[in-house]
Amino acid sequence: MTSSYFGHYVALSLAVMASTVSMTANAHDYPVTVQSCDRQVTFEKAPTAAVSNDVNLTEMMLALGLQDHMVGFTGISGWKTLAPDLREGIGELPELSAKYPTKEVLLGADADFYFAGWNYGMRVGGGVTPDTLAPLGIRVYELTESCVHIMDKAKVSMQDMYLDLLNLGRIFNVEERAKQLVAGYQTSLANFQAELPKLDQPVKVFVYDSGEEQPFTSGRFGMPTALIEAAGGVNVLDDVAKSWTQVGWEAVIDRAPEAIIIVNYGQVTAQQKIDFMRSNPAFKDIPAVKNNRFVVLEYVEATPGPRNIAAIKRLAKAFRATQ
Repeated sequence: MTSSYFGHYVALSLAVMASTVSMTANAHDYPVTVQSCDRQVTFEKAPTAAVSNDVNLTEMMLALGLQDHMVGFTGISGWKTLAPDLREGIGELPELSAKYPTKEVLLGADADFYFAGWNYGMRVGGGVTPDTLAPLGIRVYELTESCVHIMDKAKVSMQDMYLDLLNLGRIFNVEERAKQLVAGYQTSLANFQAELPKLDQPVKVFVYDSGEEQPFTSGRFGMPTALIEAAGGVNVLDDVAKSWTQVGWEAVIDRAPEAIIIVNYGQVTAQQKIDFMRSNPAFKDIPAVKNNRFVVLEYVEATPGPRNIAAIKRLAKAFRATQ
């Protein structure tokens, strides 16, 4: 899929980095092998010329303090505006391609590592895949949420995002840093959930990404489902065995969501999406529309990455306002 709180994560990352500043990449730490979708990928040393695709994957790299291992990023400005806080975190790193990169772009940057996902910088059968990049000396680590495009996997959960951070930690020999970062997210979320008022029943939620004739939304394998469940809701399209996909409006109307998540990115604003739903007579009896229960998540919050925890907290508060 294609398309502030970042200061908090930068601060957290810097704190973690400070506690592990003595860590260095020692030869005896390698080789390391990680599972990437249906492949095992072995690294003889930490990559030194990494490229990340998309804003959420880039933020994962930044949260782990891996800027010095990177030569650039791709796939942000072609769909989304680069937020000032992200630009500050990236520093002088260039955007090598506004949308998905070609092999030539990655070769031109002398890349030795590409962090991407299926429909997050790679397409099945496309020109840039782990198989096409391997002969060029570019190893690929695939975003776990996206693996459903090429293999069977379990339903999406927060563990998918945690696993990616931990695997990146192993790949770049900052494993302790990654463990502390993940533990911090888990503790923050658990403490928040423990104090939440109990819901009478899970709130029924629809994810509205884009599209008017047919909505583009998230099914059981997309990250919003994990966010919704962690916040006390249920995705009304949980039975759709896709990550991100189009459905018919009839399915949304029939399932009567009590809250609607608007994914904000691109040329159509979140408010325009809300106005479309509120002005369409076909949607007037949907409880979320009738009661104006819309929650806006930025693209970078709705896709796997460091901003997921803050997104869950906002969703949880919004869901409790429906009961």
